[in-house]
Order: sequence, then structure tokens, then C-alpha cells
Amino acid sequence: MNEMSQELSEFVTNSAEKLGVPGAAVGVLAGGREIFACHGVTSADNPLPVDRDTMFVVGSVSKTFTATALMQLVAEGQVELDAPVRRYVPEFTVPDAAAADGITVSRLLNHTAGLEWRLSDDPGEGDDALARHAAKLAESRLIAEPGARASYSQAGFNLAGRIVENVTGLTFERAVASLLFEPLGLAHSCYAVNDVMTRRFAVGHNIDVNGAVAVARQWKDNRANNPGGGVASSAGDLLRWARFHLGDGRAAGGDRILPAELLHRMREQTVELRGSTLGDGLGICWFLREVDGVATIGHGGSANGQFADLLIVPERNFAVVVMSNAGPDAGLAFNRATVNWVLERVLSMVERDPEPLPYDGARAREIVGQYENEMMRLTLDTDGTGLTIECAIKPEIRTATDTELPPDLPPAAFGLLPGDADGYIVTGGGLQGQRGFFTRDESGAVAGIDLAGRLFARV
Repeated sequence: MNEMSQELSEFVTNSAEKLGVPGAAVGVLAGGREIFACHGVTSADNPLPVDRDTMFVVGSVSKTFTATALMQLVAEGQVELDAPVRRYVPEFTVPDAAAADGITVSRLLNHTAGLEWRLSDDPGEGDDALARHAAKLAESRLIAEPGARASYSQAGFNLAGRIVENVTGLTFERAVASLLFEPLGLAHSCYAVNDVMTRRFAVGHNIDVNGAVAVARQWKDNRANNPGGGVASSAGDLLRWARFHLGDGRAAGGDRILPAELLHRMREQTVELRGSTLGDGLGICWFLREVDGVATIGHGGSANGQFADLLIVPERNFAVVVMSNAGPDAGLAFNRATVNWVLERVLSMVERDPEPLPYDGARAREIVGQYENEMMRLTLDTDGTGLTIECAIKPEIRTATDTELPPDLPPAAFGLLPGDADGYIVTGGGLQGQRGFFTRDESGAVAGIDLAGRLFARV
């Protein structure tokens, strides 16, 4: 392991410096032992060395905590997975009764409830943030009939957080702390800025208009997004979290947190995913992905200038966590390269991207144009020799907000994949390696595109 530790440290340092990542923390659990490699600084403006306890905003990795807390309430008989959400969240008053019955707890946890990706509305930082979010979400259109398809929904997980609040009678943040953080000894995991600022934490970085690395001024999302993306955690804590999910539902001291059968049920497939980089299917929150013939579970997350990845290989008792405080081009590339390097070096597992087809002008003309969801806009274009995809926050969203938002991603090359599934792969830029697919309407015309598990409707 000493040799591995040295190699990991060298890889992390070399990759971070090459890509311009200010700071990173990497943890690996293998053979029952943990090794860490940390590089760089917490902030370009106020630098402190990154270490295994440095707290990063882990974005959507937070969903694994929300789902596990809900499973504890299921174990206690306080929540039923197949029950409609409105049983536990009366303020979620969807006008369509059939749709309301179809939006169940389990469908929130595997992204099949038919809910939009996220809301642009900010309900404030009060204890009523999730209640107000739930009421606003009830007014939103469905992107699909509940249960019809998977489409990644931050809003759905925020609604799941409101279930936790209503059932426990606590704020969501206090409930998760009492259910998980405290009994599992996750001393460097929390939600509130006031709790984080007393410890060492990383800030995000993006590239400014002059091409220089600049500190991101919005550190984390608003409170209503805590269930879907608000945890700040460390490499050490996330490896401890991985150990718990590799175990039998007990904390290190032996206290029962969750029955083993419910813990392991979280990694059983509930829905198949089509052509997605995120995985081949979804369990209860976890993305299930086969890498080189070996089953893995995992989740990634992003914040403003920060990225996190947690990947677990249950049959090898293995986990890797990667956190970086760089913007999309550098952070995404660093995290992906590091996870893949560790998998190959430690487990001899190699992930290979599929090769796209040669450029086809007729197919290109069929798909070019703009696609949108509540927050984002994708622009697909062609110069007659290749295809590009550009990912941007909608201008009206930028105009309406008074907080800093992550930068848009510049156009990147992508290509269509073989077969009749309308699949594609991004071959350049920060989204390199991302796979998705196009959806068609009843007439056969392209009506939408999935990117990172999210549906974007054609404009």
C-alpha cells in the first residue's frame, strides 16, 4: 500500500497541476485499508493546504444521505416506499389526482416521478424553505407521466427531504444529523454555512473573463436544495460513509443504523437507464454501472466550481472518493481521470468509451437546434463536418438571480453512436465522455435529448 500511496499522490499532483485544479482530496478504500492523496489549496485567495478532513461541497452525492435517512424511516414503519408523497407532504397539492397518486416515495428516489430537474425559485433560508419548495413544485408541469421514464430530478430529492422533515418533526438538516452524521461519526459533514466556517473548507473556482482562476462567490446552493445537493463533507468522512454502505447496516461501534436487507436493497436495480454515463440503472438513489464486467454503485455531484465523485465496488470491498475545487472543464476532467486511474491501478478495471460514428450530414440536420429544461439550454450545431454541443444556463435565469451561477460550458465536439438507440457521446471539453440519447415523438421526429440523466425538450 505504501507504493500505491506514493503512486496515487504523484498522479493526483501531476493531474491537478496539468489541468489547473487549485485543490483536491482523494481517498481510496482497498483491502480494508484507507489511503489519501491531497493536493493544493482550499482557496486561491486565502490558501490553506487541502487535507483528508477539508470539507468540500459534494453536490448531488448529498442525495445518498437523503435516501438513506428515508430508508431508516421505512425501517421504522413511518414511511412506505409505494405510498404517494402527498400522504407525508400535504402541501404538495398536485391538481391532477391520478398524477398525485403516481408520485410515490420510491419514484422520488429513482427519478421516475416525472418531476422537472430543479426549480429556479429560491424560497429563502428559513426553516420553512422545504415546505415552500414543495408547494411551488406542486405547481410545476410534469415532464412525463409518473413511472414512465427516469429523468434526474433535484427537485424530487428536495421533496424527499420534506418527507423527512414532516415525519420526524425536525428540520431536514437536524434530522439527517441525528439519523446519520452523529451515529456514524461523520464529524466533518454538515449543511449549514455557520457549521462549516469553523473548520477547514474548500471554495470553488471558475475561469474569469480574462482566463484566470477566480474564487466562486456563491459557495453553496440555497437551503431548499440541501436534500438534493447541500452536504459539505470530507474525503475521510465519505470513505467512512462508503464503509457503512459496504457493511451490514451497523456503525463502526456496532449500533444498528439500518437493517442489512434494506441497506443492500438500495443497490438493487429499480429502473433501467438508457444510454447514460451515469449508469446502466438506478437502485434507490445509487447509480448502478458495470465497469469492465464488475458491478459498481456510485454518485457524483457538482457545486459552483466544485465537483465530487463517490464510487463503490461492493464485491471487491472497495471505494474511491474524489473531490476538487475547480470549474467544469478542469474539475470534471480531473475527477473522471482520477476515478478511472484508481480503478485500473487497484482493481485492473478499465472503462472504455464507445467510438462514435463518422459524421452524417442528414442525421446532423435532424438533431441540430436548441433544447431546454427549467434551468438550462443545450445548443446543438454543425459546421458541415462535425457536431458540437453547448451547455448554458438560460439567460433569463441568470438575469433573474442575484447570486453567482456557474459558468456556461463552451461548445464541445460530440458524435452519434452505432445502433438504433439514438445514442451519442461527447468527445471533447469538460463533458468529455458523457453519453446520452435523443427521444422521438409519435411521428418519429426528435423531440428531446437526455444529458447527464436530465431531459431537455426541443424548443
